This record gives sequence, C-alpha cells and structure tokens, in this order.
Amino acid sequence: MYLKQLVEHWENHANGNLTKESYQVRLTVEDAAKLDALAEMYPKRSREQIISELISASLGQLEASFPYIQGTRVVETDELGDAIYEDIGPTPRYLSLAKKYLAQHKAAS
Repeated sequence: MYLKQLVEHWENHANGNLTKESYQVRLTVEDAAKLDALAEMYPKRSREQIISELISASLGQLEASFPYIQGTRVVETDELGDAIYEDIGPTPRYLSLAKKYLAQHKAAS
C-alpha cells in the first residue's frame, strides 16, 4: 500500500494479523503533533493503527525504492525471448530476510 492510499484505507477499516510483541518508539514533537492531527481527522482510527499503517505503507515504498542491480546470471527470459538477469541489489536479501522473520512471527502466533 502506498502512503497516498492510506487516507482512503482509513475511511474504511484495516485488517491483518498482528504480532504478539509490541514496538515502542519515541516521536519528535513535530511528528507527534502530526499524528495527533491525523487521529483527530480520522477518529475511527487509533493512534496505534495510524502508526502501524504508516509504517506498513512506508516499508512498501522503501521496498519499491530499492535499486535493481543487474547480475550476470540469466534467471528467465521474457515473452520476446530476451534475457532477464538476476537482481544482485538489496531487494533479494531484503525479501529473503523478511520471509525468514515472517515465518518466525507466524510460528510465535
């Protein structure tokens, strides 16, 4: 989900599985004021829901921003028969680590 989709999402409702553990963060006073403003604008959303959804959207955009770095190994061919090379940038490692930790969180549930 992208950040600009959040407002529409907040108008409806969120779903998803939550971890058993919680994460505690300290905000700058400026960010706290912005969070309070969003909480007042969208009273159906708790501050915790807003923070969670902002983090989720930001992580999605961060993942999309990782650069593709072409490796030397051909992993597929496209519909025109052109070679598609492996990505040796940060995306494959990030996705692998995310999958590992997802399995750990699911096992802890």
